[in-house]
Amino acid sequence: MNLPELETEALKLPVAERARLAEKLLESLDELSEEDHRRLWTEEATRRDAELYADPSRGRRAEDVFRDARARLR
Repeated sequence: MNLPELETEALKLPVAERARLAEKLLESLDELSEEDHRRLWTEEATRRDAELYADPSRGRRAEDVFRDARARLR
């Protein structure tokens, strides 16, 4: 299974299970060095920037993102 497929399947999980998965993934990052953290976050930021540059219509205003996130946490 590739990453996009895995992401799609993970997002189908109930909220509690996604939270548990997220916690496990974050815990696994504790094993990385500071250099690895920087590299991975730089790669992710670069990927997101390229994705938004390629299709600006996919972007969302921060206030909308935070509103939706708060609604999901209720």
